Amino acid sequence: MNQQSFFYAIEPFVRRLPAVERPAGHVHFKRKLGWTVGILLLYFVLSNIPLFGLSKHSIDLFGYYRAFFAGSFGSLMLLGIGPIVTASIVLQLLVGAEIIKLNLRDPRDQAIFQGTQKALVFVMIVVEALPQITGGYLLPDQALATSLGVSLSIISLIIFLQVCLGGVLILYMDEVVSKWGIGSGVGLFIVAGVSQQLVTGLFNWATGDGGLPIGIVPKWISIIRLGLIGLDEIFTAEGLKFIFVTGGLLALISTVGIILLVVLVESTRIEIPLAHSRVRGARGRFPVKLVYASVLPMILVRALQANIEMLGALLTAKLGTVTTAETTAEGVRIVYTGYQSWLGTFLSSAKFDAATGAPISATSPQPVSGLMYYLSPIHGPSDWIPSMVSQSTPGLVELGINPIAGWQIWLHLLTDTAFLIIGGIIFAIFWIETTGMGAKSIAAKIHASGLQIPGYRRSPVSIERLMERYIPKVTVIGGAIIGLLTVIASLLGTLGGAGGTGLLLAVSIMYRLYEQIASEQIQEMYPMMQRIFGESA
Repeated sequence: MNQQSFFYAIEPFVRRLPAVERPAGHVHFKRKLGWTVGILLLYFVLSNIPLFGLSKHSIDLFGYYRAFFAGSFGSLMLLGIGPIVTASIVLQLLVGAEIIKLNLRDPRDQAIFQGTQKALVFVMIVVEALPQITGGYLLPDQALATSLGVSLSIISLIIFLQVCLGGVLILYMDEVVSKWGIGSGVGLFIVAGVSQQLVTGLFNWATGDGGLPIGIVPKWISIIRLGLIGLDEIFTAEGLKFIFVTGGLLALISTVGIILLVVLVESTRIEIPLAHSRVRGARGRFPVKLVYASVLPMILVRALQANIEMLGALLTAKLGTVTTAETTAEGVRIVYTGYQSWLGTFLSSAKFDAATGAPISATSPQPVSGLMYYLSPIHGPSDWIPSMVSQSTPGLVELGINPIAGWQIWLHLLTDTAFLIIGGIIFAIFWIETTGMGAKSIAAKIHASGLQIPGYRRSPVSIERLMERYIPKVTVIGGAIIGLLTVIASLLGTLGGAGGTGLLLAVSIMYRLYEQIASEQIQEMYPMMQRIFGESA
């Protein structure tokens, strides 16, 4: 049986998977808005429901990726959109490399692709949840197990089932928004998570490292009130570092700059004029944006890096050599653990109360050398400014590991830049083919709506030829530009730990959501436009 026959054979199975029913006709804008807001509120509720039986000493394996995975550690939404994105990556890479031979321009093959992707999401939910439990990151609560009179493995099983339930819920919540709401659930959840982090970065009064509040507003209130920097210190090297890095002004400036830059790039477009073949005077324009494939393919790039890092950490912890070292400071005992294998070196730490031995906090393993270090993303200034890199990776000396050299930092930066730009181009090309944004699909939609391009014969072929002049080139250029913007955003950092990639995604998604809302309102005023944006979509 060849591959295509195999996918045709499983077609009845993927079609029988539980699905949200599509609306029979046009959904009124107010109803779409109601579904969107309702799902958003449900997402926030689920994000605040803690996992029953989870120990407080569990480690967030995807801590750096929370912004664009739209997950909430310790809650039902722990996995976020991770399984959805990972399933999309796997299938797009397999189809793009022609390992799986499906013609995504064929409606039947495209339906099979989407059904298979949905089935693969269920698999990825298990694949992403299970290693976090068996790898010792999601720990069962010993006190709860004792009080219930059950083993820790039973509590771990309960945690696993809850995480899987949350993964299934977010899959169908995304489907509800995509079919009955505005935009996509994936984008909506990313915006929600990043917005929450930005608000926290502005107004959080909780104390962070250095004894200052985390939020930039209360932080500067404390700095001014306590007189932590004088006028004579402002223009010194240490003073500037304190103002821009410790004080968070660099993060604030970069956040505002990224927002303005993304809006500028999103508003840059080529508009192809359209005219109705039967209704004289009915005209429109088809916009081909500079970032034609949107920034969503960048989620796939970062998610690919996240999964590579997770797999590398798990393999190194299981197969590599382990070394530990201890140090004590200010009544806290810190235990550093290094995992070394041919993939590289990972470093984690755990803090305990020196007097009682009670655990305080722990960090997930982070790559500090080798292949996995170069493949890991840049998250902010502490990952590429040499003086800050040494401060962000304590424990190297204690474990006898060589400090990260300058050439390693720059090679890491170069590798991440290449990964983002090349990956952005590749996934942008895959994205337009799998979402019906290619030249042939757009030409068919324009023709079916009764529109034509003035001066060209009214046929899908002639429209497709014109679209081929723009869409493939703009897709490649846009993919490279969004990759470069992600690099810049990641280098500078952002407020609230949202991350450059997360902020970039959130702003672009919000801009496109605004455009979709405007489009929906136009359709309400001019029902004929529904033939372009609704029925033909």
